[in-house]
Amino acid sequence: MTDLPRMFPPWLDRLQIRYFNPVVKPLAGRLPGLSLLRHRGRTSGKGYETVVTTYRKGNELAIVLGHGKTDWVKNVLAAGEADVVLRGRELHLVNPRIVPPGAEVAALPAVARLQARGSAVFVADIA
Repeated sequence: MTDLPRMFPPWLDRLQIRYFNPVVKPLAGRLPGLSLLRHRGRTSGKGYETVVTTYRKGNELAIVLGHGKTDWVKNVLAAGEADVVLRGRELHLVNPRIVPPGAEVAALPAVARLQARGSAVFVADIA
């Protein structure tokens, strides 16, 4: 699965990275729904922090991939692990995988399931 369906156009990605993410990054991990994903570059080994919208049910964490297979997705899949700050707690993620559009994901609430009909979903287990 090298390319995934996208809900958002590339220009919106650039706008979000440049303007939106720097504003919400200090709040990510403390506000409901917004989390801070900590991962390492797959070739550089450099540490990164990415703002994501997460959903959790039990020990499963899900992120709808509205932006497609971005660098953070590739990094986490390559590493096989990452950390996420969710509601002020840092959790370790293992067994990352991509679930195809329309597949059932237990961690997604009803509204997110509608969104996931046309988008793949990143799923990982909380260690």
